Amino acid sequence: MPGTPRSGDVWTRPRGGRRPKLTREAIVEAAIKVADAEGLDAVSIRRVASDLGVRAMSLYTHIDAKEDLLDLMRDEVTAEVLVQGEQPEGWRDAVTEIARKELEAGLRHPWMLQLTGRSRRVGPNGLRHLEQTLAAAARLTGDPDGMVAVVKAIDHYVLGFTIMEQHRDGAAGEPVQSSPLDQSYVRLMMERGEFPHLQSFLGTSFHHDDAFELGLKWLLDGIEHEYRGEWPSTTGPT
Repeated sequence: MPGTPRSGDVWTRPRGGRRPKLTREAIVEAAIKVADAEGLDAVSIRRVASDLGVRAMSLYTHIDAKEDLLDLMRDEVTAEVLVQGEQPEGWRDAVTEIARKELEAGLRHPWMLQLTGRSRRVGPNGLRHLEQTLAAAARLTGDPDGMVAVVKAIDHYVLGFTIMEQHRDGAAGEPVQSSPLDQSYVRLMMERGEFPHLQSFLGTSFHHDDAFELGLKWLLDGIEHEYRGEWPSTTGPT
């Protein structure tokens, strides 16, 4: 029965259907295209089936419910975050490469943030990503708790930066102001002289092209100091 999950998760259950036109990969690809173009709310079994030119019931030979589809979409996008080949030798270079890939994937697929915390099921690409991030952190510390703490700190930084970048870009069809201070009310308050530090930002943008790299460097500097008791000699972005 459609919508009634079978035992096991979507990755271990047998795949159904052998029609070349309708594969699990095609279903997931179509769903991602819809989400990228129109947002996650536009994704439904009926919509994806329509885009593929098949009946909605046909999709249920591959998935049980929409939650299965969302899990598959998230895992497919996670493949974009994986480091191909050998990771860089140094822990900083390794985690920096992963963080950059996470940011790029998050900006390409804004709907991924809506799936954060929605399901605890992890797919094959998710497992590989976790293994890579822990392997990078292991080059700094062999303590499992420390490895997890390092990974979470970096993930939280990337997540926060991605959210801010998405808000800076604005919703579809909405103009983006150069600065949140570019408002008549704010300018009026500035003229009263009560906000001297903010006044210097009038007419400018808070965005800087190297903000992600610089913030990540500061974070990694602090982590390195915590575990090795020394500060890196460089002061600029890596």
